Amino acid sequence: MNYFELFNIPISFDVDLLLLPKTYQQLQRLTHPDKFASGSEQDKLVAIQKNAQVNDAYSVLKSPLSRAEYLLSLRGIDLKHEQQTIKDTAFLMQQMEWREELAELTERTDPLVALESLEDEINQTINSDLTKLRDLLASDDTMAEENAANIIRQLKFSYKMLSEIALKEDVLSDF
Repeated sequence: MNYFELFNIPISFDVDLLLLPKTYQQLQRLTHPDKFASGSEQDKLVAIQKNAQVNDAYSVLKSPLSRAEYLLSLRGIDLKHEQQTIKDTAFLMQQMEWREELAELTERTDPLVALESLEDEINQTINSDLTKLRDLLASDDTMAEENAANIIRQLKFSYKMLSEIALKEDVLSDF
């Protein structure tokens, strides 16, 4: 049973993010191992496995990036452990510019303002990429799936940059 079926929702990039936690809580109540504490060892083991599956499914479905990656895995495209690099030269140049900007922030008059500006720019790129990804995942076309995989690779980098920005912000805020 795939995660969408487990949560009884359509297989789609778009999910109801208000319904998802409610369904998760219901599934948690149904599968929680404490409910099976007086059951057989087999019942306990099955409950633990089902509960872990519910937790994994929720974790994947609530995140747009994980959900997109999972959708591609259902189509036979596994990006989890791949080592493929991004070939889009425009995006590679953008990455280098972002990295340079992040490295040179401390030289700015107001590094926190510059950091916020960089964060806004990356968030705009993420939102744009998520929109493209939504459209591509709605298609069953092989080329669309390949393009979706490339956008997922780019999004992984963008989200990593946001994490690095958060760390830099913590360091700058401590001064």
